[in-house]
Order: sequence, then C-alpha cells, then structure tokens
Amino acid sequence: MNSVLEPVNTKTINLLDFDRKGLAAFFVGLGEKPFRATQLLKWIYQEGVEDFELMTNLSKSLRTYLSENCYIATPEIVLEKIATDGTRKWVVQTHCGNRIETVFIPEEGRGTLCVSSQIGCALACTFCSTAQQGFNRNLSTSEIIGQLIVAQKRLGAEKRITNVVMMGMGEPLLNFNNAVAAMNLMMDDFTFGLSKRRVTVSTSGVVPAMYRLTQECDVSLAVSLHAVTDELRDELVPINKKYPLKELMEACRDNAKIAPRRTVTFEYVMLDGINDSLQDARGLIKLLKTVPSKVNLIPFNPFPSSSYRCSNSETINRFKTLLTDAGIITTVRKTRGEDIDAACGQLVGQVQDKSRRHLKLHAVGSERAGAA
Repeated sequence: MNSVLEPVNTKTINLLDFDRKGLAAFFVGLGEKPFRATQLLKWIYQEGVEDFELMTNLSKSLRTYLSENCYIATPEIVLEKIATDGTRKWVVQTHCGNRIETVFIPEEGRGTLCVSSQIGCALACTFCSTAQQGFNRNLSTSEIIGQLIVAQKRLGAEKRITNVVMMGMGEPLLNFNNAVAAMNLMMDDFTFGLSKRRVTVSTSGVVPAMYRLTQECDVSLAVSLHAVTDELRDELVPINKKYPLKELMEACRDNAKIAPRRTVTFEYVMLDGINDSLQDARGLIKLLKTVPSKVNLIPFNPFPSSSYRCSNSETINRFKTLLTDAGIITTVRKTRGEDIDAACGQLVGQVQDKSRRHLKLHAVGSERAGAA
C-alpha cells in the first residue's frame, strides 16, 4: 500500500537540490522505494522532462504529491557575452536578486564550464577581482548544478560540456555539502555522466574540508597556491594564516594517495616582482618535492583598483623551464575571454555584500588618497 505523505505546503522543494543519495532518502521518507530517485533523475536530466504528470513510471499518487509540493527550477541567464576567442560568459540571476557568473571555454575536443559556488567570496585574496566584491551567501545545490543545466541548454547539442571546474566565484569547500552534492550529480550516470577526472574542485586551502573531500568525493583537486613562503601567502591568500603551508601540503599528500598516478594541480598566478623570481621557482620545486604535482602558471589578469601587474612572458617562460627541468609537469594557462572579463580572477557578478568588505576597501582607498 502506498504511504505517500499528505501535501504540507505548496511547491517548497526544488528537486535539483538533491543528488541521487539525497533523492533516495527523500523518497524513502515518503514511503517510496529508493529506486524512484534513479527514475526521477533520468526524467529530469536525460529526458529533459519537468512536468511530473508526464513521468509515467511513477505512481499517480506520487506524481500528485510531487506536483503539489515540489518544483524544478534553475537560475536564469540574464546576460550573455561572447569573446573573440569563442569563450562565453553568462551572468546568472539567483532567486534573491544577486547575480553570479559562469564561463564556458571551448577548445578542440573539449568544452570546459567554470562554475561558481558562492555569491561573492569570503576569502579576500588580494589578486582576485571576485574577492573584492564581498560575500553574500552560499549557492544551493540547485543553483550550482543549475549553471550546468542552463549552459548546456544555451549551447545546444553541437557544443557539449565535457569538463567542469569549480573555479568560478567563491570557495567551494566553504560550501561543502552543496558543492559535493552538485559534483555528485555531474558525475552520476543518470545525469551528465562526467568522469571524476573531468570534474575539478579548486580550493584556496581549507584544510579540514580537503581531508573530508578526499574521503567523500573522488574528484580532481586543484589548489590555489600562488606563493612558496607563509609570509607572502599570508598576504596573497589570507586563509594561509589559519592553515599554513605545512598543513596545506600534508592535506595535498593525503589526497594524492587516493589512487596510483594521481596528481594534485597547483595554480600559481604570476605577479610581476612579487612571486615570479627564480628563487620562487626553486622554492616551489622544493615545496612540491613530496607531492605528485602538476603546476598551472596563470598570467595575472588585471582589474580596476588592482596594484599588481602580470609577469612578462620572458619571466614566465624562465619560471616554467626551471620547473619542467626539475621534472614537474608545468603549463602556462592561456588567457581566455579577457575581452569580456571572463578570465581567471575576473568574475564579479552582482553581489549584495554582507561582509561589508566593499565599505572597508572604500575607506582604505580614501585614506590613501588623503595621504597622497
């Protein structure tokens, strides 16, 4: 006998907030079998059906419950920009009126979507434009996976999203549960079916969450490093004051033990005269000696009010050569979408800042102007 609960409120549950495990638990709570989760995922993600009445392998009573209590909703694309190199940036509006940014990077044989995990960012990395906007809140699972859904719909079947990087606005590991649920959906065989090697989460170094990620979600890990001493990293990536390099590298070593030939990608933004000397390169070689690594050197992308400059190409190439000669796989990230402010570190969205960082920055700027 069916024991579906009586409706308690009208359309309060966005079913995109559940991965398969969460959806199975939801259905069990309704007195249904766990396999209903797989059926629903296939309807939503593979068939593109959002009308519960058309989900004919669900019972009539369950369809009625879902129709009265649940909904399927993604964020709304309100602006699209296409760069000269084919990169696309979408400004996506959330239900609370804040706006985030999502970027699609087309390459031969692959298409990478850069996804945001928070509205703004709370970490205040000094070289990142996103961080200067302040912080509002974490995105829900539906708002994270929704970026993938709306992007793929906008691109159409001829341009497939093959890779996802959690490198947009925000620190994913400070929104752990929602980010992991969204990544689980990305990799689920009944949704997008992406390989775990094609889903990458980037962190600035939230060490406890890194250990938890290693245990709970097998995805590729990228670490925003950017400095080889605690003194400089404290300045560039302030979370280093809480989780210094020694602790960070131990968490990276732990992650690399998951599987043979597993590597951790280290992102290193190239800042002229700040972190780009050959001494820095040698320090990086020493730091990564015990971690299976790849290094991604990122030319700094300027933004208004920034005092940093990008290292010149000769300096970047010398830095790369030193790392490569030491046996570290090293690439220089090709700047994409710079003409539409879609390059690394340039995503800003529209953030109703609750951290009051924008006021602090304005006050500091006023003080400096007065002193001048």
